[in-house]
Amino acid sequence: TDVTPVAQLFSEYILFAVRADSPVKDGRDLVARLKQDPQSLSFGVTAIGGTSHMVAGQVLGKAGGDANRLKMVVFKGGGEVAVQLVGGHIDATVNNPIEAVAQWRAGALRPLCVFDDTRMPYKEKVTDTMSWADIPTCKESGVPTDYVMLRGIFMAPGVTPEQQAYYVDLMNKVRATPDWKEFME
Repeated sequence: TDVTPVAQLFSEYILFAVRADSPVKDGRDLVARLKQDPQSLSFGVTAIGGTSHMVAGQVLGKAGGDANRLKMVVFKGGGEVAVQLVGGHIDATVNNPIEAVAQWRAGALRPLCVFDDTRMPYKEKVTDTMSWADIPTCKESGVPTDYVMLRGIFMAPGVTPEQQAYYVDLMNKVRATPDWKEFME
């Protein structure tokens, strides 16, 4: 009743990632290390209590560790988190793929797993050897969780059906464009 839905544009994936030279090789390594010592790795996040913080805490909590002891370092945005990761200022991230794709393409970071029940459907190579679809799910990697973030458009409550229909139609047209499809890849 507080909003009028218009369109779910996409479900945004979230990844665990580390520097390319990290000794953490997969999700199992990550969880084992955090379970043994939750402060052994620092995580870059965009807000305490935000999505990346909650997802990292959920992973550790499900693995039987103390999620309240995770070492979190807050930055202004996901792009800055990725830059700080490859710069060696933090050890790991929970981040949206688009925020770290340049660093992945450059070979500076390694995605460990995607928080979803299925792998991403995008098969075009992002690096010389990997596509988004090659990144295992976190469950495949021994990380017992999933999380997908809804990205959508909403209007104020009480708009007319005609107003809502206009924007629903507009967003359907946007999603049908080649530019949108390329952006989603």
